[in-house]
This record gives sequence, structure tokens and C-alpha cells, in this order.
Amino acid sequence: MFFERHGGGERAILVHLDGHDPSLREDPQEFQELARSAGADTVGFVSVSRHQPSAKFLIGSGKVEELRDLVQQSAVELVIFNHTLTPSQERNLEQVLECRVLDRTGLILDIFAQRARTHEGKLQVELAQLDHMSTRLVRGWTHLERQKGGIGLRGPGETQLETDRRLLRVRIRQIKQRLEKVRSQRDQARRGRRRADIPQVSLVGYTNAGKSTLFNGLTESGVYAADQLFATLDPTLRRLELDDIGPVILADTVGFIRHLPHKLVESFRATLEESSSADLLLHVIDCHEPERDQQIEQVLAVLGEIGARELPMLEVYNKVDLLEGVEPQIQRDADGVPQRVWISAREGLGLELLRQAIGERLGDDLFIGTLRLPQALGRLRAQFFAAGAVQDEHYDEDGGSLVSLRMPRAELNRLVSREGLRPAEFIEQHTLQ
Repeated sequence: MFFERHGGGERAILVHLDGHDPSLREDPQEFQELARSAGADTVGFVSVSRHQPSAKFLIGSGKVEELRDLVQQSAVELVIFNHTLTPSQERNLEQVLECRVLDRTGLILDIFAQRARTHEGKLQVELAQLDHMSTRLVRGWTHLERQKGGIGLRGPGETQLETDRRLLRVRIRQIKQRLEKVRSQRDQARRGRRRADIPQVSLVGYTNAGKSTLFNGLTESGVYAADQLFATLDPTLRRLELDDIGPVILADTVGFIRHLPHKLVESFRATLEESSSADLLLHVIDCHEPERDQQIEQVLAVLGEIGARELPMLEVYNKVDLLEGVEPQIQRDADGVPQRVWISAREGLGLELLRQAIGERLGDDLFIGTLRLPQALGRLRAQFFAAGAVQDEHYDEDGGSLVSLRMPRAELNRLVSREGLRPAEFIEQHTLQ
């Protein structure tokens, strides 16, 4: 690393600030789950009630003294705060506590660093870490203005801090260039799928809602799934066959969390764009979670940040096996369109209902029927075959072709318009009832 710090350790004390601003409120239970997911051995949990956060320590100076005594008694090497600390607050706390101090953002970044498996994922995590680190370099140097000295090295030059900042900027620029290339490759792959008329469905939801378990259940894959926060970090794509729809690409993506650091959203934009370009979002919700309404709001907020808030969405209420008297079912709106599906991905309950609901939602823009084409429209018939849309073909007594089609309605309208015909009138006149 670019700066000196106290040696890290796994024995940790967790500090939770119980304020009175609902918008800044954090969940203490979720905080403990985050620490467990990072591999911390929690030896103490300190909850501090405070109306106004302290600019110097976030918590009061009296509580800092109590915390220092607890650190010394427990031989703790790490104190984690369930809130975002400013660089100066981290520096002040480390000086008093004489151990490493980590805030909520740093904790999430550490979990992401552990979970990253692909080259892209590691680059995204490193970018977020460097962005976070760039504001905290000062703390690592007690010799802020020390310049390199010695024979031949005297004179004006950059300080060690300036050198580190320059190295950071160079590395950040290199990573952004690589990720831009990854984004370009993903765009090209998505354009290829669109040309092949293959719909894409993305799983989104709060972390640990069961997305990967559902992904494995639908696609019979072996994606890593565990009862821990951010078990999935790298996006995974699999092919899924649906009745009356055909092949669909299903994407499993990183989970969201309340107050997800903006640096992470920016760094993972290339990954999150898999969701922003989807034809349908499956919003997986833990129906057994007491704070599921707040979790839904947080997911919708992140979707808004990546421009996916207005995409078609099907809510999937998972873990129905943990609720009494609730059976797998499809809930529809007044027009009969599926809006929610209640399932248990772990037990495999309701997966067929979910497949049915996905098919219905994707099939809204799909034409499935038989058209009677006179011999004069032989070129249009050939285009249907070229598009792979013809399921079957027969001939009537007049030599006309009866073709059974399954294709996106937009593509059908485009081919019909190319022949100089009005799509709506043509389809109505030539569709066999």
C-alpha cells in the first residue's frame, strides 16, 4: 500500500451510532452480518446514542475514551464504524485508539475485494478502493512536507505525499481505460443478442435476498450461493429456455444495500449496465425480512442511479417457505398481467409459476399466430424464414402459404412495412382465427 498503517487484525469491535435522522439510519443487525461476511471476529458491540455527530470523532470524546479502554482490555486491532467517516475522523480515532479504524464504506470494499473472482471484478474493486484511499493518504504520513534528500537529490521536488497522489492518479486512469474497454465489449455482446432477438432478464435485489439460489434453480447452474452478504459479485449470464418464448438470457448481478457507496455504483457501472439494458427485471425480495419495505426502496434508488428505474419489472417474493399460510402464487393486476410471484428458490417451490409469469411478461411484444400469405408476398415469406420465425408451414387450395410464426411484434411490423404495407391492417387481414 502507499501509506503506513497499524497492522490489521480480525478481532474487532463494532461501533453503531443510533441517531435520530431516519434517512441516515443504519441497521445494526445488518452491520453485524457485514462484519461476519468480511471475516471479522466480533468481540464487542458498542451502540452510541447521539443527536448530533461530532466533527472530530463522530462520537463524543467520552465514548472515545471508553472505547480506547475496551480496545486495550480486549487486545483488539480493528474498530469498525457502521457509518461513513471523514478522513480526519478516521485519523483522529486511530491516533487515540492506537488501532486500525474502518468505516462502513471500507468494510463493504473489503468484502467486495474478497468476493471478486474475474479480472473485471478485481479491476472494479481496485478502482473503488483507490478512489476511497485517495482522500485518506494524508493520514499515513507524519512527514507531510518531507522531500527526498541526499547527494544529488537536494533542491525543489515533490514530497512523498505528492508522489503517492501522482501514482494513485496514474493507476486510476489505467483502470478506467481498461474498464472502458470491458464496457465496450459488453455493449457489443448486448447488441449481438438484440440482433438475434434474444430477450435478456436480469435478477436484481437486496443482498442476500436469494438471487443466486434462484438463478441456479432456473438455469440448473452451479453459481456460488451462500447465506452471506454479497456472496455474488461478478455477473453471470446463462441461457434459459421458456415455452412460447424460446431462448432467454438470464443475468445474475451484484446485490444492493442501503447507502451503497456511490464510488461502488460508479466503479461497477459496466456490470450494472447488464441490468439497465434488460428487457425485464426480476426484483427478488426476501419476504421474510422484517425491513423488506426499506430494502425495496433502497433497490429502487440504486436502479434510479443506473437509469433502470423505468424498465419493466416483475417482483419475486422469495423464501415463502419461511412464512406460515402462504403458498406459491402469481398476483396479477386488473388487466391480468403478472406483477408478483411468491416462491421459494431454496425449496424449488413456485419456479414453474415464475417461468410462466416471465413468459407472459416477455410475450406481450411477441406475435404468435398463423398468417396466410398469397404467392405475391413470396419475398416476405422468405424474410420470415431468414429471420428464423417460421415454426410450421402449409398451403391452402389457392396455393397460398400458411406460415406459423413466433417473432417479436416490432420485427414483424418492420418486415411488413418494408413491403409497403400497413402492419396493423396486414396482420388483421391475414391472421387465421
